[in-house]
Amino acid sequence: MRDVVEIGANRTARRGFELADVSLVPTRRTRDMDEVSTAWQVDAYRFEIPCVGHPSDATMSPEVAVDLHRHGGLGVLNAEGLWTRYEDPRPLLDELSNLDEASATQRLQQLYSEPIKPELIAERVKEMRDCGATVALRVSPQHTDVLAPSILDAGVDMLVIQGTLVSAEHVCANGEPLNLKEFIADLDVPVIVGGCTNYQTALHLMRTGAAGVIIGIGADMFATTDEVLGIKVPMASAIADAAQARSDYLDETGGRYVHIIADGDIESSGDIARAIACGADAVMLGQPLSYNSQAPAGGAWWHSAASHPKLPRGVYQSKQHEDEMVPLEQLLHGPSTYPLGTHNLFGGLRRSMAKCGYSNLKEFQRVELILS
Repeated sequence: MRDVVEIGANRTARRGFELADVSLVPTRRTRDMDEVSTAWQVDAYRFEIPCVGHPSDATMSPEVAVDLHRHGGLGVLNAEGLWTRYEDPRPLLDELSNLDEASATQRLQQLYSEPIKPELIAERVKEMRDCGATVALRVSPQHTDVLAPSILDAGVDMLVIQGTLVSAEHVCANGEPLNLKEFIADLDVPVIVGGCTNYQTALHLMRTGAAGVIIGIGADMFATTDEVLGIKVPMASAIADAAQARSDYLDETGGRYVHIIADGDIESSGDIARAIACGADAVMLGQPLSYNSQAPAGGAWWHSAASHPKLPRGVYQSKQHEDEMVPLEQLLHGPSTYPLGTHNLFGGLRRSMAKCGYSNLKEFQRVELILS
């Protein structure tokens, strides 16, 4: 049980911990890096690194999703993004990459007001499938009923239903809310759902039949969900809570394993290692992938929620690190010339696992943790 702190008369709060609050404790054994595997598998789909690309148009295009697949990860294209609203969004992305921060939010809102075109969903899926990539598209819960038929008919391998916060029991006075359990039961493709922030919600989402649950709200130094909604997720605690929910669900179902994907508070290879050590199976990377020299926005970054028409929740980051941009393979696998863990992200994870004496991700989830 996490510490409960009295914050005032008759009012308590649980104490939570960020990833930066915990450190890994090596065992008596170390391993050679060649003996370490970072592979994981969702349903029939195997990935060599535990990396899921965040569905932001700043970092994810059909081409980048294919490239991420080639280098061992899973790219997720936003079915509500610029690539499904415009035949050729490249000029718009070039424009966005050069905006000043003061005018960026309004311009994002304008561009994302263009209607989504179902024929473009099919076209983008075909582009990725023709290149041999595992195809995953993201849709928000409120648009799932409308867009899912076009996404599924296009032939995706995985569906990601993702919002800032997703629950298994959404109360709605107007119309019938999405019933995740019924929706997922009718599908032949694995579904990943999220984000969520605690044990109970994670367990309920697992009970919908989801293959994976996203933990966290994608918060980074440019997200403003805390300032706008007062919601902040201490990721180390949230991941550990979800890992306990996964264990309980495993017992409840007699062996059905649901993957945990950590989304937020992850900026370096050390953060990736800490997230896996806390219980995650993979991490969802957004802003760290803006260092990819092939990123659609040329190094600029904005969260998917930054373009919300009424309540944007993300600060636009202009191109501030062009001299640090490297090809995706180097960003993921090295070599790196930067000493802060922002490059060679999964080489850093492998070395951490080797230094702590573990040969695969499931073993690494048992590494001892200590509060820094």
